[in-house]
Amino acid sequence: MLRIGLTAGRAAVRRLRTSSNRCLVRNFNLNNNNNSKNAFASSFRAFTACSISDSKAIATTSNVLDAETVTEAYGADAPKYGAVEDSAMSDAYAAIELALDSVVKIFTVASSPNYFLPWQNKSQRETMGSGFVISQRRILTNAHVVADHTFVLVRKHGSPTKYRAEVKAVGHECDLAILVVENEEFWDGMTFLELGDVPFLQEAVAVVGYPQGGDNISVTKGVVSRVEPTQYVHGASQLLAIQIDAAINPGNSGGPAIMGDKVAGVAFQNLSGAENIGYIIPVPVIKHFIAGVEETGDYVGFCSMGMSCQPTENAQLREHFQMRPGLTGVLVSKINPLSDAYKVLKKDDIVLSFDGVPIANDGTVPFRNRERITFDHLVSMKKPDETAQVRVMRNGEEHEFSVTLRPLQPLVPVHQFDKLPSYFIFAGFVFIPLTQPYLHEYGEDWYNTSPRRLCERALRELPKKAGEQLVILSQILMDDINAGYERLAELQVKKVNGVEVDNLKHLRQLVEDCSIESVRFDLDDERVIALNYDAAKVATSRILKRHRIPYAMSTDLIDEQNVSQMELACSS
Repeated sequence: MLRIGLTAGRAAVRRLRTSSNRCLVRNFNLNNNNNSKNAFASSFRAFTACSISDSKAIATTSNVLDAETVTEAYGADAPKYGAVEDSAMSDAYAAIELALDSVVKIFTVASSPNYFLPWQNKSQRETMGSGFVISQRRILTNAHVVADHTFVLVRKHGSPTKYRAEVKAVGHECDLAILVVENEEFWDGMTFLELGDVPFLQEAVAVVGYPQGGDNISVTKGVVSRVEPTQYVHGASQLLAIQIDAAINPGNSGGPAIMGDKVAGVAFQNLSGAENIGYIIPVPVIKHFIAGVEETGDYVGFCSMGMSCQPTENAQLREHFQMRPGLTGVLVSKINPLSDAYKVLKKDDIVLSFDGVPIANDGTVPFRNRERITFDHLVSMKKPDETAQVRVMRNGEEHEFSVTLRPLQPLVPVHQFDKLPSYFIFAGFVFIPLTQPYLHEYGEDWYNTSPRRLCERALRELPKKAGEQLVILSQILMDDINAGYERLAELQVKKVNGVEVDNLKHLRQLVEDCSIESVRFDLDDERVIALNYDAAKVATSRILKRHRIPYAMSTDLIDEQNVSQMELACSS
């Protein structure tokens, strides 16, 4: 099943991991390896501040490519390949020379929310990553390096001084962030790196950064193995990525992958359980992120059509939907009601082309020469509110529609970085909107250990209207007023006093606007909670004081009318 803008691939998420320094992956310096590598290592001893990390990608005779074979495979677009072994040394020297005045080490102090106790944070933690200078005195790094940050410092190569940095923009879906440093002293001698192009298969790249195992800069050599849309672990999104066979270790996150004298991508994750399989964010994704920040001042997101599609590789399926010989496309299975496509496309439509690019029966489109990628890459590279021409077959007839594309938010958010969770407490009942980070609190195997019904809704249900949330009763802070209801936790709240709940703020309004003697909550499984309204309000203050909870609701639910009421409740 192709999912255009819908989260998928739980198995991939378990195997892929971001290369932050919280992941324990072993890193070796080349100088510490066996004698077969000593000759190569000795040539870098002049760079005493650098350690060159080894991978299988440092060329051997098996890595030498035949120029005629490459030209035949790529045609006129073939890169100028020489023997990888002959160029490895010069590439490594060039990467070091570029990196010395561009790549920085990032020190982050972060504190993540506690979704089981949403009124407080977890203990702060310290993480380290890498970044590099780009134009206009900006530092580019990974979003997961600075996620939930409270304090960020950067240090340039050869300097003992750490400088305060501010996070200007963060794109968690694409795992990219921009930092700025105000101190003029930091920029003395710093140069920025230019962005290049998407490398071809088997082209050599050098990943530069500050992985664990040492404090100085490190360069890891590798070659490009694959270019295709990949699951981004941090943002749970599907975007173009480049797979390389260079080791991307904890601390490498945010460092540049250099090809020649330009940046080919940003290191961001590896494949757990596999040796020397790393991933870098390619230049088209980086440019899309930066362009959005430059145009709007903030992260704008990646567009989605908001639909799920099924391949039409089966001949009987194509015949059933009256696809003539020679026509190819994918079958529309589900459409997000909030998307513009919902207005013009229908279930069982066959999408034949996107912006004039034919879509194959497996959902792929041509990419460069003799490569193919899924067509959602074309969608994701569109700017918000841009239109696309979509050609479809419906009931045996071809139609062409104009669809406006924009970023779409799922019914259940897949991440909540850099923001506090929402909550509302009434009579000891803790109401929250369902989010995947809440489910992640059940542990690494959250898909199997979290409440099954909530998990399925989080992964499959689509919003029916803007601003909709699935509000759940997450837990019950025990008191005389709620005794006997303790088994009703982890159920969705459907109605309050007979009115369907749209979101958490709507639930709060329905409760506070109650004008009758009792308030009734209708939950999943036809369960009911009924409380005396006046007694419940008194109990709320008592429960908050007992559990040392400062406010009965999160700040995003507070309006000017409730500020004084909340302060009064906390002081009573």
